[in-house]
Amino acid sequence: LYVDVRDGPDRSYTFRQLRNDSNRLANYFRSRGIEQGDRIAVGGAQRVETLLSHLAAWKLGATSVPVSSLLGSEGLRYRVADCNAVAHVVDGDGIDTHREVVDQVDSLATRVLMGAVDPGAGEVAFWDALEGHSRQFDTVQTGPEDDFEIIYTSGTTGDPKGVRHAHEYVLGLLPSVVTGHRNM
Repeated sequence: LYVDVRDGPDRSYTFRQLRNDSNRLANYFRSRGIEQGDRIAVGGAQRVETLLSHLAAWKLGATSVPVSSLLGSEGLRYRVADCNAVAHVVDGDGIDTHREVVDQVDSLATRVLMGAVDPGAGEVAFWDALEGHSRQFDTVQTGPEDDFEIIYTSGTTGDPKGVRHAHEYVLGLLPSVVTGHRNM
């Protein structure tokens, strides 16, 4: 697996590394009291840390909530508060907006940043969050109708609406992925 790294040269990342690092992040989340059914907002570009954040949430049985770094403070605040996110993983492009809203969302206790952090404000650097946590993690058993992701609408015709996607949603997409990418 090749990863485009914004802050350095492209690098390869093995599936074993994905498993181990997502397990370590899932263990970090669990150490913070995050459990099955909780919501974790994930904001960031397509980079390995973003992927690891979604994988860790799903392994924990939590629901990931993608949020764009292009959202303004009101848009981010609304979405994170509406879904009662207990954690926010955010890349460098969204840190300033995150800091504008974090004190306005009571549920948001865990803050993992891909950039400079303020430990006094309860922030932890992404890779520091993984330090000291086991690469072993027993994935939580979930049902086909359990949420795995909430994606928000744009909000152009009113407040954004959170669209819940259950684990069975992935199975519905599988045929189109297989047939659409088979000859590539």
